[in-house]
Amino acid sequence: MPTILYSFRRCPYAMRARLAISVSQTPVKLREIVLKHKPPEMLAISPKGTVPVLQLADGQVIDESFDIMLWALKQNDPKAWLAPNFEQMLQWVKANDEQFKPLLDKYKYAVRFPEHSEQEYRQQGEVFLQRIEQQLSQSHYLMGEQQSLADMALLPFIRQFASVDLQWFEQAPYPHLQAWLKQFIDSALFRSIMQKHPSWLDSACEIDFP
Repeated sequence: MPTILYSFRRCPYAMRARLAISVSQTPVKLREIVLKHKPPEMLAISPKGTVPVLQLADGQVIDESFDIMLWALKQNDPKAWLAPNFEQMLQWVKANDEQFKPLLDKYKYAVRFPEHSEQEYRQQGEVFLQRIEQQLSQSHYLMGEQQSLADMALLPFIRQFASVDLQWFEQAPYPHLQAWLKQFIDSALFRSIMQKHPSWLDSACEIDFP
């Protein structure tokens, strides 16, 4: 059985997984899903129903995006994304996933959370942006002068935050963060993992990835 990745193109968690799998050049069969019509095959192995889900050739299932990143990079890490201090990288990822992501959801879907305005949710999320900006004013990347797992685990979420109100983001006082994000969006790696594929459920089309 091949290694299978269930993914959804626009999901930042799934982007994480594809980034690490792509840079590691670890071959998988990609099954693009539609969130409104989740394949029963995916739900059978991961009942929580979120992407990404990786099913290894031996049947083992990994259904947390960061764990998939680690799995891929342990197969092959040609860009040395795992090289910097792992505990420090983990702190960035935890802050993103546990503190920033809930605020991002409220900012993006402010009408569902009427306790505060969109602007107020944005201001709460900006605390994390300011922290990143401060770090990037000292080095090109979060962990120094080369990209790492920390950058790639956070960038899809910063991209999503920026896209809620791109006009605001582009004039916001975060020049280092803006340059960091632009470099990522303009990269060949990002473009390659964002190619559109037909839904696997509709087409039965598995994509050789990367």
